[in-house]
Amino acid sequence: MSAEHGAGEHPTTVIEASQIFTRRPVEQTQVSNIYRERAKEYIELHDQVQTSVSLLDNLESFLSTFQKDLAAVAGQISELQDRSKDIDSRLKTRKRIERPLSSLLSEITIPPSLASTILDTNVGEPWIDAIFDFERRMTTTKARSRVKAARDLGEVVEGLRIVAATKLRAFFQALFLPIRSSVTTNMQVIQTSVLLKYNSLFGFLQRQAPAVATELQRAYVGAARLYYETGFRRYARTLGVIKTRTIEKFEPLVNIHSEPNIDLTRLQHAKIDGPGVTLAYMADDKSYKESVESLLRSLLLVFMDNATAEYSFVSTFFSSQKTLPPTEEAPPATAASILSPDGGTFTELQSPSDSEFGTPRPMSSTTPGLGGFVSFVAKSKEEQAAIDTIWKQVMDPVMEYCTAFVKSTLDPTPPAIPLLTMIRLAEDVVAEIQKRHCPPAEVYVFGLTLQMWPVFQKGMTEHIDSLKKLADGSGSGYFTRTSTTTTDAKVENICGQYVVFFNSFVFLTDNESENMIFSNLLRLRQEIAKLIIRHTTQMSDTLSRAKEQAKYYGILLQGLSKGTHHTAHLKLQQEIAHWAYLEEETKRKIVSAGQSRQGR
Repeated sequence: MSAEHGAGEHPTTVIEASQIFTRRPVEQTQVSNIYRERAKEYIELHDQVQTSVSLLDNLESFLSTFQKDLAAVAGQISELQDRSKDIDSRLKTRKRIERPLSSLLSEITIPPSLASTILDTNVGEPWIDAIFDFERRMTTTKARSRVKAARDLGEVVEGLRIVAATKLRAFFQALFLPIRSSVTTNMQVIQTSVLLKYNSLFGFLQRQAPAVATELQRAYVGAARLYYETGFRRYARTLGVIKTRTIEKFEPLVNIHSEPNIDLTRLQHAKIDGPGVTLAYMADDKSYKESVESLLRSLLLVFMDNATAEYSFVSTFFSSQKTLPPTEEAPPATAASILSPDGGTFTELQSPSDSEFGTPRPMSSTTPGLGGFVSFVAKSKEEQAAIDTIWKQVMDPVMEYCTAFVKSTLDPTPPAIPLLTMIRLAEDVVAEIQKRHCPPAEVYVFGLTLQMWPVFQKGMTEHIDSLKKLADGSGSGYFTRTSTTTTDAKVENICGQYVVFFNSFVFLTDNESENMIFSNLLRLRQEIAKLIIRHTTQMSDTLSRAKEQAKYYGILLQGLSKGTHHTAHLKLQQEIAHWAYLEEETKRKIVSAGQSRQGR
């Protein structure tokens, strides 16, 4: 290009070139300045970039550290959440066991007031609730033996048990002392108002101190046995003294010469509901007399009341109490009064009659028990046998005295009517004892009736045999008191005595199918009929003989019709019908004999 300019270069071109060359330094300077400024800017920008990079590095480091810290905080928060859940779970668990644990602690701990009652006070009514509470806690403590707190309390509880058993032993022995020391002690009041009230305390001994309970049971049996033995010995002896003032001996029917009248007053002794019983003080009057059936009735009624009351008490107080009673117990009811050796009574109900052992009360067909009317719960055979054994241990002497008295009434043999009255009385007593639920006493009195029946049958056989021998006209031996000779007065007396026998037996026998009674009466009737026929055959005149027979049949009919108020009794109606038929037949003979005479 410069060559070109050198060959043919115009002046203007040179000028322009010179101008150009003159402008370049200025432009270069400007460019250089610009570069410098930009370089400065670049340097500043570089520095800023470096600063930013440094800041970013720092920020990155900070963020990395923050992230690590945040992760640590998150871990701590998770840990706190887990701990919170664990604490909440433990809280719920403790809330669930709080009530059972509180209940357990309240059941196994012994309150100071309870311990103070057992240790520092004498046995009394407050002990009833206290011992119940203590035994409940003691039972719980034994059942919770795996709990350390319960094991720690074991020695304390055992010590309190020993103290309670010791004090209760002395307490009950003190209650038994009046029974042993005096027969005038009101046995039934002690049993009802005192012993039965503290029955739960004796139950505690049965469960927690059986050896002490057995000892107290023996102590009571000994005291009660002595009490009843003394009372009944005195009473039976008194009745024996009165019995000796009126001695009735057995006489065969043909030898009885008393007025042929039925004694309804004496027949009333065949029932529990009847005349008053004999009191011991009545024997002080030397002129006081009573029939043998009245005396036996007094003894059996006294025995019945005392025996059944004692059985009720024994079956209630000494029954095996293997478990704690319910928390709320029924309040004790009032007791039925009975004939007792102390002359005292219970409360409202009283005996049907008087005795040395008590005051009158109307008899009840329900089952009287101490502390009210006892509801007899079915017991096992073993428990029933144990109760019967205790009762027999107490009442054995009483039964011996009663047996001895009954034997004295049968020897010498009493007349048949009083003897049957005594049998009916014993049967009525058996029925009443059965209502009162006293099996051993029921068996005993039933055994007395079994002793009386053979004696009765023997007496009836003698009556029948004496009539048979008289009717047959045969003697009964060289030393016999029976004469074979019959007179009108004798036959009339025998007919009257037969009427008394029949009416009395009907009065004493409700069961129309009782074979022993009415089979004997039938045999008597047959012998009476034979006797009338034999006696009237002594007359040769048929008319006179028929009139005499009609007279005796009329005596029998009149006596049978007016003897008692039991005219509706089937056997009595049959007897009246039998003699009425014979009388009617005799009247026909009289009419026939009269017509025959007129025909002649």
